[in-house]
Amino acid sequence: MDVQVSGGQVRGAEEGGISRFLGVPYAAAPFGARRMAPPQPVEPWEGVRDATAYGPTAPKGDYPPQYQPLLPEQVIPGEECLNLNVWTPSTALAGQGGLPVLVWIHGGSFMNGSGSVLEYDGTSFARDGVVCVTINYRLAAEGFLYTEADAAGGTANLGLQDQVAALRWVQENIAAFGGDPARVTVAGESAGAMSVTTLLAMDSARGLFAQAITQSGAAAHTLTPEIALTVTRTLAEALGVEPTREAIAGVELDRLVRAASDLVIEVQTVPDPEKWGMLALSLLPFAPVIDGTVLSQHPLEAFAAGSSADVDVLVGSNREESRLFLVAPGAIDFVDEPTLVGGAAAYGLSPEGLELYRKNRPDASPGDVMAAVVSDWFFAVPAVRHAEARETGGGRTWAYRFDRPSPEDNHRFGACHAVEIPFVFDNIGLDQTKPLIGDTPSQEVADAAHGAWVAFVSSGDPGWAPYTSVTRTTGVITEQVTVVEDPDGDERATWDGIR
Repeated sequence: MDVQVSGGQVRGAEEGGISRFLGVPYAAAPFGARRMAPPQPVEPWEGVRDATAYGPTAPKGDYPPQYQPLLPEQVIPGEECLNLNVWTPSTALAGQGGLPVLVWIHGGSFMNGSGSVLEYDGTSFARDGVVCVTINYRLAAEGFLYTEADAAGGTANLGLQDQVAALRWVQENIAAFGGDPARVTVAGESAGAMSVTTLLAMDSARGLFAQAITQSGAAAHTLTPEIALTVTRTLAEALGVEPTREAIAGVELDRLVRAASDLVIEVQTVPDPEKWGMLALSLLPFAPVIDGTVLSQHPLEAFAAGSSADVDVLVGSNREESRLFLVAPGAIDFVDEPTLVGGAAAYGLSPEGLELYRKNRPDASPGDVMAAVVSDWFFAVPAVRHAEARETGGGRTWAYRFDRPSPEDNHRFGACHAVEIPFVFDNIGLDQTKPLIGDTPSQEVADAAHGAWVAFVSSGDPGWAPYTSVTRTTGVITEQVTVVEDPDGDERATWDGIR
């Protein structure tokens, strides 16, 4: 069936009662005169546009080799990279509309990823009555460069501006696919979750979604203008150009992608606090910048003041996030006691706090304890702070924690970063997911996770009570959802006043 959208007509494909429309542009190609500028309206096309194959992906480098088998990428050349994909029940195209909508923003450290990663296939959501949309946005310097002129010009945070443009497209067009523009939930994981958290604080995104889900990424990784300018000056020096948007936009695209990737490697392998400030710990040199215009204040401050209090949010993380970053490079077995003590101190954890982590894991190696500490610093505690700030500002928030697989079931990774995505999308049968989630992933876990997401997107209630600073109610996801008050609360409390 053909569907009329902003740019013209598109023709998708249908299989098993699910219709999919892939590679649909939501904005003009961001190259030529539009390079490193805010997204512009899509250019109309003549006739019916084929929408049966994924469209071009945003320019990006490669993951480090140890992560490539775990986080397989799609790389599709072409300039029309600001595109999205839609899965919907075929009956919805025949007039049975008004369905809830899930808009997915991919992760990848603001350096990698696309809406066409195969485990983001939205068929299972459409099967369960949810119109699913996945999007691309500009990455690295193309999407998150910050220069001294950007605050006044509104040209900062272009990747976020792309996301807003995609959400506006959804508002204008999703009814044609059977979706209800008043029932949009925006969701994301890792950098995608950091993006969603930031969108909740942006004036330009207000009214574009009714609910939000943030998986393993909160507001703690936004950059100050000062740190962002250090990144830009370092990048410009490596390129041999002035640290201006015009000069860097004049650099050949492949060369800029390589230079940005090299800069990330420098930050992550030589994390000098004197040069990089908080980047020495957060390790994300390309990320949302509090520029004063596109993003006017830190998201947590905005939430505490009531920003997006009318948007219901599901926030959470995985129990063993940082095992991905310690197991994949083989580092977890080389963490000894001095490394653990020094690492925990660098993250601000007191000696008493570290002793508590050890006591709660009597049989754990120093590497296992380090993974627990870093998981909480990067992911669990920022999620708690997100929920607490929203409570202060009058917003309703639900909390979850994803606790599967166990390390013995998936090559020692455990409930690590990104492992929940195939379960949430109910795509655990894909061969490409096995290096991360294991060879025999549990359908019961997928049913529990996917079911909670469908329930929240559809009804605003994942199946347990909202989070408050008194109860700290959390849905812990294993083969079923178990409601727990303040899981591992003693460890959470060790970060009070620190993180």
